[in-house]
Amino acid sequence: FRGGRNAISKEAYPDLEAFYADVAAAYREEIASLYAAGCRYVQLDDTNLAYLCDDKMREGARSRGDDPNELPRRYAALINAAIGDRPADMTVCVHLCRGNFKSAWAAEGGYEPVARILFNELDVDAYFLEYDDARSGDFAPLRHVPKGKIVVLGLVSTKLDRMETKDELKRRIDEAAKAMPLDQMCLSPQCGFSSTVHGNEIAVATQAAKIRL
Repeated sequence: FRGGRNAISKEAYPDLEAFYADVAAAYREEIASLYAAGCRYVQLDDTNLAYLCDDKMREGARSRGDDPNELPRRYAALINAAIGDRPADMTVCVHLCRGNFKSAWAAEGGYEPVARILFNELDVDAYFLEYDDARSGDFAPLRHVPKGKIVVLGLVSTKLDRMETKDELKRRIDEAAKAMPLDQMCLSPQCGFSSTVHGNEIAVATQAAKIRL
């Protein structure tokens, strides 16, 4: 996504389909190895689908020769190929992130540009979505979530030291329930408290308080 076609060797991969096939095969081998070791839950991080919600990122993709409307379908097909052989008792989820380094972020924008493909063409069991501030947009894109899939609402911020309240979380869950069934929702912190060794601009005590909440 960041480098476009020029980031992939044209000598090794004159046909991009062969590149995507090899990437998917590598993931399938890894997932099979994890399953053999006892793993029954796999979570994939896909920042690119979240970045494609940002107008500036979409324009950047165009400047590299890519179609930002087609990339979500291409990425969904790649992920589907990567997880296509997973056993029936393995749960696969995808986490969308707009950046989480020292309380900074890299992209913004609601999920509408990718929602239809994200929820209906991506063959995963659940989605972890950022929803801790206005950068993530409103809950309207959740209307595209089909029956049988779970959306984990990241309503508790891991970037900001400010504590959410129980009433605030309830109000936002009620708002989200206007777009999709309540029984298909979960609640979690948004992203991780310490995605890197640098951590975020948040006190350890506040992290514990947010988990208790």
